[in-house]
Amino acid sequence: MRFLPVIAFFALGIIWGSNFIYMKLAAHLISPMQVVFFRILFGFIPVLLYAYYSKVLSLSHLKHFRHFIIMALLAAVIYYFGFVKGSFLLPSGVAGVLSGAIPLFSFLLSIIFLKDEKTDKFGFLGLLLGFLGVVTISGIFTWHVESLSIKGIVYMLSGSLSVGASFVYAKKYIMPLRIPVVALTTYQLGFALLILLFITDFDGINRVWSDANTAVGLVLGLGLLGTGLAYIIYYYLIEKFGSIKAASVTYLPPVVALFIGVVIVGEDINWVDYISAGLIFLGVYFINRKKSR
Repeated sequence: MRFLPVIAFFALGIIWGSNFIYMKLAAHLISPMQVVFFRILFGFIPVLLYAYYSKVLSLSHLKHFRHFIIMALLAAVIYYFGFVKGSFLLPSGVAGVLSGAIPLFSFLLSIIFLKDEKTDKFGFLGLLLGFLGVVTISGIFTWHVESLSIKGIVYMLSGSLSVGASFVYAKKYIMPLRIPVVALTTYQLGFALLILLFITDFDGINRVWSDANTAVGLVLGLGLLGTGLAYIIYYYLIEKFGSIKAASVTYLPPVVALFIGVVIVGEDINWVDYISAGLIFLGVYFINRKKSR
């Protein structure tokens, strides 16, 4: 069981890395906010059933509802909407590099707001290597800057900042509550769903069911795995590793997306991509290495 946190770390990277293709498919049929609504709905239902069956829910937990609402906004509504909208407006490579800013935001906020979150020179080196790997793997240097959507960049950075801040907020305010991770996920997604019920325009939302592959990807890929299971692992990693190390998991999705593109879509891969993937994994290693005594 001592390897479970490491297994969970890479599992979350794989799950989140596969989300981009599902978001792109769904965003061609329905609006980004509708994609977010379905994603949270189909993530919330199975988690709620599991939490109820496990008897981890308690009315006494709701006295902390303010924290759950903030987490619902930071780690679900704002984060998901920013990434769906940004991925739709930008080339996937550029969207990938901007999503790689998550651990940088988390690192900076952790240093500012968390006294017990410290890193050493290897942690700094890991952050730099990981971000360099994300930048080079994205292919951003091959794009003309004037052709990029400023709105798309703002949306992606907003989503990255939001989820990066959520790692810090969860570490400081949520984990000390000692509430089971399944219950935390249930409350977060439940409040996010309530918020979306008031702000989502449901006109034309059923168009997503016109394509079977998109529908399956939305329900299973984005909902059950990418939201429900992902956030159970998310809280678990924050509890085990802290916010800085847990946030480094967000360096893995670009590598996963590259693998999906090569193996499933049939895209070409060159030596720069292999070097970039190596930099990312090396960065993750340095961030998560234990300090020598």
